[in-house]
Amino acid sequence: MAFGGFQNKNTRTPMAEMNMVPLIDVMLVLLVIFIVTAPILSHSVKLELPQASSKSVESAKEKIELAIRSNGELFYNGNAVDRETAQALFAEAARKDPMPEVHIYADRHADYQYVAETLTDASRAGLSTIGFITRPQEK
Repeated sequence: MAFGGFQNKNTRTPMAEMNMVPLIDVMLVLLVIFIVTAPILSHSVKLELPQASSKSVESAKEKIELAIRSNGELFYNGNAVDRETAQALFAEAARKDPMPEVHIYADRHADYQYVAETLTDASRAGLSTIGFITRPQEK
């Protein structure tokens, strides 16, 4: 079924106007998507949390401070040690009750290999609480 005038023209001229229906359909779909997703993005739960002032709880656990320099040197509680000595000290510390925490201070230019070896040695000895100590970023 063809729509058009009853004039019998054999000339085919291009249509000079743009069909706006598909553009309007796409815009309406995008509008619906925006309307549906906008409330989800800003959804938050309003809570009034209690306020309390307390002193920070200091851990009664002993801690091991292990520093790793960029060249791989190890310092166990401030004393320079080699890897084998650190392994022995880790094994000795793992037998204590309560087990001490290991705080690792690694130089930011230290190779990951030194840090990974230290983590492996500490976990093989049985130490499970290991943390990385960083310095807060200056503003």
